[in-house]
Amino acid sequence: MAQSIADRRDIDFVLYEQLEAEDLIKLERYRELNKKMFDMVVTEARNFAIKEILPLNEEGDKIGLTFENNQVKVPECFHKPFKLFREGEWIAMNEDPEVGGQGFPHLITQACMEYIMGADFSFSAFGMVCHGAAKMIELFGTEKQKALFLKKVYSGEWGGSMVLTEPGAGSDVGSLTTTAVKNADGTYSISGNKIFITCGEHNMQENIIHPVLARIEGAPAGTKGISIFIVPKFWVNDDGSLGEHNDIVCTGIEEKMGLHASPTTALTFGGKGKCRGLLLGEENKGMKVMFHMMNEARLGVGALGLFNSSCAYLYAVNYAKERIQGRDLADFANKDAQPVSIIRHPDVRRMLLNMKSYMEGMRSLVYYTAYLFDKEANLKDEKEKEIVTGLIELLTPIIKSYCTDRGFECTVQAMQVYGGYGYTADYPVERLMRDSKINSIYEGTNGIQAMDLLARKLGMKKGMVFMSFLGEIQKITAKAKEMDELKGLAGKLDEALGRLGEVAMHIGKTAMSPNMKVAFSFAMPFLDVMGDVVMAWMLLWRAVISAPKLNGIIGDATGEARLEKINKNKNAAFYEGQIQSARHFIETVLPVTIGRMNSIRSNSSAVIDIPEAAFGG
Repeated sequence: MAQSIADRRDIDFVLYEQLEAEDLIKLERYRELNKKMFDMVVTEARNFAIKEILPLNEEGDKIGLTFENNQVKVPECFHKPFKLFREGEWIAMNEDPEVGGQGFPHLITQACMEYIMGADFSFSAFGMVCHGAAKMIELFGTEKQKALFLKKVYSGEWGGSMVLTEPGAGSDVGSLTTTAVKNADGTYSISGNKIFITCGEHNMQENIIHPVLARIEGAPAGTKGISIFIVPKFWVNDDGSLGEHNDIVCTGIEEKMGLHASPTTALTFGGKGKCRGLLLGEENKGMKVMFHMMNEARLGVGALGLFNSSCAYLYAVNYAKERIQGRDLADFANKDAQPVSIIRHPDVRRMLLNMKSYMEGMRSLVYYTAYLFDKEANLKDEKEKEIVTGLIELLTPIIKSYCTDRGFECTVQAMQVYGGYGYTADYPVERLMRDSKINSIYEGTNGIQAMDLLARKLGMKKGMVFMSFLGEIQKITAKAKEMDELKGLAGKLDEALGRLGEVAMHIGKTAMSPNMKVAFSFAMPFLDVMGDVVMAWMLLWRAVISAPKLNGIIGDATGEARLEKINKNKNAAFYEGQIQSARHFIETVLPVTIGRMNSIRSNSSAVIDIPEAAFGG
């Protein structure tokens, strides 16, 4: 079971060998921390996840939720671990201790969350939604609001949610119809219906603090007239005690493909005209507040793609080593040959190495972005800080979209490794696949992320952010070119990087022309090719670190002697694995990526030209 969440050796590699997490201790913000503390907290997260959370997966999935009399009950097995979740102060571990956090770097927090969220998102979501709600109050709330809500939501004593979507509006947030009317006491009367609210109603916490998007009477149409409100399930009195039940009614929970123990709810606000809320931030500035929460959520959902791929890969590789079936291909004609483990079969090895390379590349990307948050928070030079901020913004839609799509694909490949057994509920990959599909849909569908990348992110600072991004990759290819075993891979990545720059310029210009719809029909393929280049960057970076360390272990050994040394030394095997992941991706995936770049350059307008009637149906 310990191997079915994340590989600690790989996590430590990214933390200490690739991103040099120990350097964070030199920063004033983290001066009281040390590597021993980093290791201890990651180990504790791992132990907690394995012992308390991972066992909930199967039971939570089978039992699901109970909805009676407008109330939601979670599986009983969730309550004790959630109490431990709160007591461990995991929810706000990267926040300032003054607001209820533990003050750890984002990078170390990310490693801990890989275990906790990767073990069972249905469970951990009850805590994670608290963080988004509390962060908004910390950044935009009044001193009174902070005093009333902040520590109780950050601690998980009270729940949080994200109340944005409406039945008629969907992703078009500006079309919302929920209204807010200012009262004489400064509160607002809220009225409207919302759907698809994760953890919007449940019995896990005594109160739930809902951030709700609504339009104040007389406000402008569209997104310019949207405000956001703090709307508690139970009203919170000025002394912090709980008052009467607010006029919020859960009208149902969704029956979903996966995440059966996570309540996705529909809520009615003000059905009796008695729902009260507090304005968060300024009137008509709700979108500004929401995007702080949404960007955090999008990065978190993108990380789930990594977590799902990690679990799926580890299940699949362990199964492939244990499952005995079929003769070795070299002995296929020998009817007396003994059957071998399926990891010996080339096609199974292809699937496993494909999963491994994506999973490792995604881990490096997600952790690298967490590292950028730490770097951004501690930079004094405003120009340098602007570059780092821009890089985070550029990578956000890629993490959300690319990682969730590839993460789901990894669960599909894991099921394929299991064969017919994988399609049954007897093995965990079936549930993993069901649970992971939602990641490409919520918190802004992946198509929306692609449009955001093309319309907003690509041209930031007149293209300077994108150029800085290319420059970061070139730093790695330059190092790789100095190593005989990697210079060929570096050359291939440099070629892809040059083509990416050309394609970015092409699609950017097309998006500003009368053919803009053609450009946006290629927005998703463009995001995917950019994601492929990012994966190649991360994997080559790993190889640049690994190659000299591998050479230090095996020396000048070749052939069978080299293989024997690798098989007998865990570190040698690990570093060899990094080099082979980079080889596989750059030699077999990147050529396909270049072909997709050619298709983007083709400017085919078939998607736009086809008449609606020609779609059939």
